[in-house]
Amino acid sequence: MAGSRNDASGAGEPVDAKLLNAPLFRSLVERMQEGERAVVLDLGPAQPATISLFSHFRCRLDIADIAEGLDAFSNEHDPAILRDKAETLLPPRRDEPTDLVLCWDLLNYLSRDALKVLMTCVAERGRPGMVAHALVAYSAPRMPAAPNRYAPTEDYSLRVLPTTDKERDSPRYTPELLSQCMPLYRRERAMLLRNGMQEFLFVI
Repeated sequence: MAGSRNDASGAGEPVDAKLLNAPLFRSLVERMQEGERAVVLDLGPAQPATISLFSHFRCRLDIADIAEGLDAFSNEHDPAILRDKAETLLPPRRDEPTDLVLCWDLLNYLSRDALKVLMTCVAERGRPGMVAHALVAYSAPRMPAAPNRYAPTEDYSLRVLPTTDKERDSPRYTPELLSQCMPLYRRERAMLLRNGMQEFLFVI
C-alpha cells in the first residue's frame, strides 16, 4: 500500500473527539475483507488510523488531502480554471483506476460548481462501479467552519476529530441537489445518522 503523502505524526487526539456510528462506511470495509485488490482514494488528510486500517487489505491508498485548498477552489467560478485546480488538488492520474473514494465531510465545503467539477474529475479516475462514500450535513443549519478529520476505529466506527470550534452556514445539500451536482454518479444507499448528517454511497 502506498500513500501520496507522508503519514501524520503523533499529535494528540482532541479532547472533544466524538464517536460516529457509520454503517455504510463499515459495509465498505467489510467488502474489502473479501480480498480483491482495490485502489482507494482518500480526499482527506493523512490519518494514522486510516492508513493502518487499509494496510490490512490488498489495496493501494492514495491520499489527496484537499481540505486546505477547498476555500480557494470553491470560490472560483470559471469552469476551465475550476477543472485545472481540481486536477492540481487530486493525485496524478494512473493506469490503475480507483475503486473507492473517501470524501468524508468535504463535499459540504464546496460550491455547487466546484462540487460538480471535482467529483467529475474523481469519476474520470475511477473504474465502472467505483464507490464514493460521503458524509453530508443535512438537518443542521450550521456546521464546523472547516472539515473535521475522521479516524476509523477497530469496529469500523469513525472517531470525529474537530479541527476548529468556529462555525459556518451549512449548504444542507439534499439528495436531489447532490444528484444534479454529481451527474456521473447514482445514489446506491443513504442513511440519516444520529448526528444529523446523511451518510451516502454513490456509484459510477
